[in-house]
Amino acid sequence: MSAGPASPTARARKRPEEDEASHERWLISYADFITLLFAFFVVMYAISSVNEGKYRILAKSLETAFGTPPAQLRPAVSDDYAPAVVLRKRSAAERQHLDALRREKESMTKIAREILAVLSPLVNSGKVRVTQTSRGVNVEINASVLFAPGEARLTNESNAALTAIAAVLAGDTHAIKVEGHTDNIPIANANFPSNWELSSVRASSVVRLFAQHGVADARLTAIGHGPNQPVGDNAEAAGRMRNRRVEILILATLPDTVTELPVASAK
Repeated sequence: MSAGPASPTARARKRPEEDEASHERWLISYADFITLLFAFFVVMYAISSVNEGKYRILAKSLETAFGTPPAQLRPAVSDDYAPAVVLRKRSAAERQHLDALRREKESMTKIAREILAVLSPLVNSGKVRVTQTSRGVNVEINASVLFAPGEARLTNESNAALTAIAAVLAGDTHAIKVEGHTDNIPIANANFPSNWELSSVRASSVVRLFAQHGVADARLTAIGHGPNQPVGDNAEAAGRMRNRRVEILILATLPDTVTELPVASAK
């Protein structure tokens, strides 16, 4: 038996319940929207940089009101969130420093390659080593290429190699340090009472040749180390031969950050 149409009283009771439910449904969407909006502003605030000017105004006001600087209220600002102006200035200085480093490294590399090219036969035979470090370019020449045993006079054969190096360095401006080294076998004769004198005079002979071939005197320094800086084992003949050498250092002019150290108080 089919049910008849609902009575007016039943319809009247049902409609208010349906209307009340539909009216409250929008609150769910509204609450979600407000939550998302709140999260968005929290994120934006978290990634925003500190306004240094406004902070200083606030700090000054608090200092005036309470009589002491509100140091404890200063926000902890890391380098990543420093004021934009400070970051721009720091970035510009860093870019200039990095550009200077890059240019100097390229200049040193160019010198090293040119020296390698002019000394390639000696490099291939293992009598010359060319290396590049943060200090600059180091040209290590075995003493047998330049001098007779126990002598500091350059041989005729050595003139060609050193003249080729001088041609590369004459048009440059970097300082040049020439260092003489010996093995640990003592030497004592009329000319050289010890390895100190032998290594020093050998370095001076190379410096004098460079000066004669266009390298400015003010750029040149000669140093004798004797046997004190070995690169090979003096207990072996091959090591002693390696230690008898002259090193030509073309010194890099990399910019340095100068830090003045505080002077300790009298107390």
